[in-house]
Amino acid sequence: MNVLFVMADQLRWDHLGCAGHPGLRTPNLDALAARGVRFTRAFANSGVCGPSRMSFYTGRYPVSHGTTWNRVPLSVGEVTLGEMLRDCGHTLALAGKTHVLPDTAGLARLHLEGGSELAALLARGSFVEIDRYDGHHPPGPESGYADYLRAHGYAGDDPWTEHVIAGIGPDGEVRSGWQMRNVHLPARVAEAHSETAYMTDRAIDFVRAQGTKPWMLHLSYVKPHWPYMAPAPYHAMYSADDCLPVVRSDAERVDPHPVTAAYWRQEECVSFQRDDCIRTVRPAYQGLITQLDHHLGRLFDTLDACDVLDDTFIVFTADHGDFLGDHWLGEKELFYDTVQRLPFIVVDPRPAADATRGCTDEHFVESVDLVPTLLDALGLPAPAHRLEGRSLLPLLRGDAAVPWRDLTYSELDYAYREARLILGKGVHECRGFSLRDERWRYVWWLGEREQLWDLQADPAQFHDLGADAGSEAVRGAFRGRLLDFLARRRHRTTVTDEQVERGTAAHKRAGVFFGQW
Repeated sequence: MNVLFVMADQLRWDHLGCAGHPGLRTPNLDALAARGVRFTRAFANSGVCGPSRMSFYTGRYPVSHGTTWNRVPLSVGEVTLGEMLRDCGHTLALAGKTHVLPDTAGLARLHLEGGSELAALLARGSFVEIDRYDGHHPPGPESGYADYLRAHGYAGDDPWTEHVIAGIGPDGEVRSGWQMRNVHLPARVAEAHSETAYMTDRAIDFVRAQGTKPWMLHLSYVKPHWPYMAPAPYHAMYSADDCLPVVRSDAERVDPHPVTAAYWRQEECVSFQRDDCIRTVRPAYQGLITQLDHHLGRLFDTLDACDVLDDTFIVFTADHGDFLGDHWLGEKELFYDTVQRLPFIVVDPRPAADATRGCTDEHFVESVDLVPTLLDALGLPAPAHRLEGRSLLPLLRGDAAVPWRDLTYSELDYAYREARLILGKGVHECRGFSLRDERWRYVWWLGEREQLWDLQADPAQFHDLGADAGSEAVRGAFRGRLLDFLARRRHRTTVTDEQVERGTAAHKRAGVFFGQW
């Protein structure tokens, strides 16, 4: 059986046709959901790209794997899905983005900073890179995209900046997509040469090259993440009237939480507080999603033509969402379902999953569940002393009796953000930890008051009860649950559970007879 793990960057859970968006066309993802299970309450373990992805890749929460922000390398001591698969004789290929940064200090301490194969794998998160492209800056030597653009006639020292994320204004001048006022323009790159098309081509080439050999591929798109520059015709496919209404309220502005108020002062949030910004960006964002859906259709058609579609285990998800002006915010990070909730579709092609095809599932699912799910699907051993997630296979097979979590967890380290400077905090004073269950969203902030929303009475999260005297009992219960949750993290990673079992009360077998009278 093959494995295809697809991730879109910054794709909101509510921006799929099958999730109920009334104006957005995603026929190929809708068809994928009809072939498998769409998990309607899937959540990120961080609303930031890097820590969220490391939870997907390690099966561990950020508080355990230690990558709390995009610029924080994953420790060389952490074990990723690629390494777990490699230890069992498999290779996990990559086309696209990972946000993996090499732990250069850790590699140097182990004298692995040279050009060895092991050093290269560890620096890449144990992915075998077909083409690595993170999409927030001009592509480097790890990607062939820059050379590809030049080969197709896009001249210049930096064809990404000059063509892929730029358009031509009415005055004939080149306009940058970094300025969101320009994203209504078509990108200067042809659609067939755009980022999404290029990376899909790499995935298609990979699948075709495998023939009948089993394969495992992580296809990770950089869109619909900013810069929100879409090529024609997708730049003009939607109007502002085709977009979801903005979810924000003047009530949120009354006595706001200090962290939220600090975020509101950051440039991206100031921009997204403008109606013209929202009405310009959201249509382009939707166009990028429909473009991504189109190219996934190409990939699925290739799987079918190669006669492997019905032998491929497929996961489609995102690392987090995008505020797009909701709650007076831009970007992501804070603890609102807009950002924390994920699209999550799983297709198990085997007959054991036939009973759930086309179903939705409301169990709480998290980023950390990916690794145990794929290991279970492949019949491979799971390192229980490390993994903090759960295999989804019982849910895919309709086992309603399986015990399951009743809440989901996320965290944030905003030390790198301007909000820290606005609040006058040190770099170790910027942590937030959140639990969300059926009814409540609770946040504990280091050095600031708590937050609490009653999702039953206030599903839009407009009314923060973090300082409400009548909600103290609820907050107190969540404090206890958060402490219990954090105390149960798996930090003892250098020995297996079996080793602990064998070594329990074993001192006399080792010739140690302390405490005798």
